[in-house]
Amino acid sequence: MQVNSVQIKNATAIVTGASSGIGLAFASLLAQKGYNLLLIARNINKLNDLAKTLSTQYDTQCNVLSIDLSEENASKKVLEYIITNNLNISVLINNAGFSGNYKFLEADWSQLSKELNVMSIAVTELCYLIAPLMEKNSWGRIINVSSGAAYLPPTQSLLYTGLKSYVLNFSQSLDMELKPKGINVTALCPGFTRSEFHNTMGTNKQVSKVPNFLWQAPDQVALEGWHAVMKGHPVCIPGLINKIIISTSRHLPLNLQYNLGKLMNPFK
Repeated sequence: MQVNSVQIKNATAIVTGASSGIGLAFASLLAQKGYNLLLIARNINKLNDLAKTLSTQYDTQCNVLSIDLSEENASKKVLEYIITNNLNISVLINNAGFSGNYKFLEADWSQLSKELNVMSIAVTELCYLIAPLMEKNSWGRIINVSSGAAYLPPTQSLLYTGLKSYVLNFSQSLDMELKPKGINVTALCPGFTRSEFHNTMGTNKQVSKVPNFLWQAPDQVALEGWHAVMKGHPVCIPGLINKIIISTSRHLPLNLQYNLGKLMNPFK
């Protein structure tokens, strides 16, 4: 595979949360572009079905790894799999997400710790473990899926906005460090995207009120994110409407942002 004048033999892309939504869209996009894949998610049946479809349609090699990224040492197990199978990693899509629709003090700590592990620790540790593999080839692309919510007022009790803000800031800092080494890092900050995420989060009732024009398809989000990381953009906010909403909200006074966050109480 020829990438920016660097020949990476049997280049492989890692996609976490690959079984649905934005992750599935990235897996399909990267297979189409000729990458081999390491597909990671919890549901092994969905992974196997996806791997069979993509390997047949695009004649690409698909490895699958069923793993729960909320578990301790999950990221190290990913690295062990890469080394054992001699995979040449050039792309990392940190897409796996986890969130719950519960109040902070009413949640079990096990719920909160899983959310912290998937949304921050696994993202950070996979970057830490995988970037050195890319450094050997002087070429790599990392997309960490944040959210447009990282720019919006925080909502009551939810860890989601805080964790996505961390992913946004971390990705930009990492890009500053790695870009001289030939590795681009992009924080992808989508708005409302049609996927199974809201089913899992238990927020279907709330998002059902969101107008259709605010929604994007996963393949649109993935394509814009890929174009952004290839161009070396540290942040990608897909969709013109999302850009306008985020740009407007960032210029509001802090006390007004706080009060708007209170009005967006997800537990009403």
